[in-house]
Amino acid sequence: MAINLQKGQRIDLTKKTASGGVADLTKFCVGVNWGAIEKEQKKFFGGTKIVKHAVDLDLSCIMMFQDKQKYDHLYSPEYNPSALAQIGLPPGKLVSRDGALRHSGDDLTGDLDGDDGLDNEIISIDLTRVDPNIDQIFFFINNVGTEDFRQIPFAKIRMYEGTPTRVDNVVANYDIVSDPSYSGHRAMVLGKLYRKNGTWKFNAIGDVTQDQNFAATLMNIAKNYA
Repeated sequence: MAINLQKGQRIDLTKKTASGGVADLTKFCVGVNWGAIEKEQKKFFGGTKIVKHAVDLDLSCIMMFQDKQKYDHLYSPEYNPSALAQIGLPPGKLVSRDGALRHSGDDLTGDLDGDDGLDNEIISIDLTRVDPNIDQIFFFINNVGTEDFRQIPFAKIRMYEGTPTRVDNVVANYDIVSDPSYSGHRAMVLGKLYRKNGTWKFNAIGDVTQDQNFAATLMNIAKNYA
């Protein structure tokens, strides 16, 4: 049964085996699913109609090395590389240097026709391939538009075994629009994977921030969470 994560909750990355034992969970996905906003709009000749507004959420991650001086990243290649260079950030990419993490790509709209049950953006993870000098992997989300989280009809994070096109077993769920405190915010530090005593664990941080864009959230994580 999947765990319904709460803010600040920590979980061991383990799974039950066919023989009834327990093994480390090493290959899984982190996905986010969200919906477009529906608004009632007046028609030119009277009456109203429902208009759908696309929502562009971006799922990103930063992988911190033990010395805290180096990092690797996954974020959208759609971000302007010239603008990123001006603030000292490299261009976006979808595969980590060690090949352990892969991003499915940038979804610009969300579900336009209601919840289809599929994740809009997914990061696939193979912990056996993570650079041994990396000990923290932070996941965060930003809304490129102006809507805050409470305006979005649904936005859910889940960790699951499988692939970007197949869900085998959901490990944990995390609803990111149900908390009233999320109102007025467009950025959130979702959680982190971290090594402890040679094994990986997960901390559902769930902190909304005042960051206006993903670059500010990335630097916020490096300064205040790593």
